[in-house]
Amino acid sequence: MMTNTERITNLLSMAQRARRIVSGSFAVQQAVKGKKAVLLLVAADAAAETKKNCQMLAEKYELPYTELLDRESLGACLGKEYRAMAALTDAGFAKKLATLLEETHMN
Repeated sequence: MMTNTERITNLLSMAQRARRIVSGSFAVQQAVKGKKAVLLLVAADAAAETKKNCQMLAEKYELPYTELLDRESLGACLGKEYRAMAALTDAGFAKKLATLLEETHMN
């Protein structure tokens, strides 16, 4: 059986293949300002400054955001080396991710 972490990385990989996720600080900010982002993601081991920026962006644009994985895992499922932040641009993927995260917190 797959762990929830594997399900989350699979979901993010699918979002990447479907071009429904952007990653990296600049791309995330562009997506947020262009009202394309629906959920902000920040790696659990991201720098404090990065987390603060992500939180401020989320609050300013009234977007949900969550901390998950680490920079290496987040980058790996997006086909990149390291990624400290990303943004889902598709409500369906965001909803599915929210469900997986809830299940993770319940266990």
